[in-house]
Amino acid sequence: MGITVTRRTAALGIAAALAAPGIARGQRAGDPRVLRFVPQAALANPDPISTLSGVAVNHGFYVWDTLYGIDAKMRPQPQMAEGHSVSDDGLRWTIRLREGLVFHDGQPVRSKDCAASLRRWGNRDTFGRTYAAAVKDYETPDDRTLVIVLNQPFPLLLDAIAKAGTSPAFIMPERIAATDALRPLPEIIGSGPYRFLADEFNPGSRAAYAKFDRYRPRSEAPEWTSGGKVANFERIEWHMLPDAATASAALQAGEVDWWEQVAADLVPVLRRSRNITIANGDPAGYMGVLRFNHLQPPFDKAEVRRAVLAAVNQADFMAAVTGNDPTAFNICHSFYPCTTPYGRAAEPSPMANPSLERAREILRGSGYAGEKVVMLNPADFPSIAPLGLIANDLMTRIGFNMDFVSTDWGSVLQRIVNRTRSDQGGWNIFPVWWSGMGIVTPTQNALIRGQGTAGWSGWFESAEMEVLNARWLAAPDEAARLAIGAEMQALAFREVPTVPLGQFFIRTAYRSSVTGVLEGPRPVPWNARRA
Repeated sequence: MGITVTRRTAALGIAAALAAPGIARGQRAGDPRVLRFVPQAALANPDPISTLSGVAVNHGFYVWDTLYGIDAKMRPQPQMAEGHSVSDDGLRWTIRLREGLVFHDGQPVRSKDCAASLRRWGNRDTFGRTYAAAVKDYETPDDRTLVIVLNQPFPLLLDAIAKAGTSPAFIMPERIAATDALRPLPEIIGSGPYRFLADEFNPGSRAAYAKFDRYRPRSEAPEWTSGGKVANFERIEWHMLPDAATASAALQAGEVDWWEQVAADLVPVLRRSRNITIANGDPAGYMGVLRFNHLQPPFDKAEVRRAVLAAVNQADFMAAVTGNDPTAFNICHSFYPCTTPYGRAAEPSPMANPSLERAREILRGSGYAGEKVVMLNPADFPSIAPLGLIANDLMTRIGFNMDFVSTDWGSVLQRIVNRTRSDQGGWNIFPVWWSGMGIVTPTQNALIRGQGTAGWSGWFESAEMEVLNARWLAAPDEAARLAIGAEMQALAFREVPTVPLGQFFIRTAYRSSVTGVLEGPRPVPWNARRA
């Protein structure tokens, strides 16, 4: 890491003297009406349902709203909804919309829009599919009343449609929500606090948003994704800068106002500036993982996957992605974030004593025949790329025949939906992280769910896991759910759908002149203002 810091520091001296690319010189004086934001990665597809990428979900909270949001205790709270009622048998949920909700094209938000949006979301999201399986039909007796008719009780309905993790149940116009869930939306129209400026969108480089004057915030104080979303900036611009050194220099020079995810080795540099505030990003942290393609050899065999698990020392991965800052990561032998109720390591932990020799022995007995293993790694994503570098070296030493494909994040997202063999454009393994909020409970945890081709890329299939998930949903209380969640985790460690690499925390940084930034699972712009 010492060499990296030296190069970064040298780069800062050069970058600080240069204008941040893509930001017009006349915009650098700090217009109080404009917020300039550097996102975690390039926004290539602005549809958070078809892509499921974190950056698209963050963008989604600008543009769309949800029927329910969550507060800091992860409890559902009414957002677009005025409230709800449930029939005695638990099979009819009636949600009443707030009065005066309007889409960005001037059309009113109707219950039919909500039904179509929930259908599309339920075809794509992990928790959404579970919810959708319980839905018999939607009724829309009037424009402000949505009735969700279930074929079986689903007590966690509000938790499903309120969640902030990938992917939220954003409400869209019916004509747009009719788009197949795997196809990008033809237009971006929401009812949230900001309008997406399609004519200024440069995929992978730049996005812009304008305050939606007809948005009606709730009266409650904002908290995570619930409450009053007051837009104080007239305009927000997203600028994807070429590298971390340039982003850091642009923030110090006041050319940008907020850098979502600070590269770990640049945190000390920014801490020295009294004009910059360093804060935590997602309070549930991020879970680094290695995801296997279960449809193609060699990781269609559980024993081959176990060989990788046996060798992983989480400390190596976490040190690399956090700049070896011990306050910025947890060794977390769990498929759930270790700072949340389900994040309890098994006793004894299957990852407690990593061993290269044991991993080699497992691999030799697995039937692995030297097939080429294509690992995709996003070189332009600084909080993921180090995970791939270490994994590639580790797997080479175990005895895998590695083909390391270093590319950009957009290309990774396109390729991981390809189910064909790696020599036909497919893949075998890739590193990634999940926002902790997206995997806090078993039913929404795509790392372990066994939904097969209906699930997350990698397509792990396990009837046993899905039976456990059904039991979890029907459990009478939280104590019973915690016990079943532990069973699901134990099964995941036996079947290894994914390898957990640890829990870490990414710092966010913004100009001290920007106040009111909310802590929460998403870097949302509402409540923020320029002092």
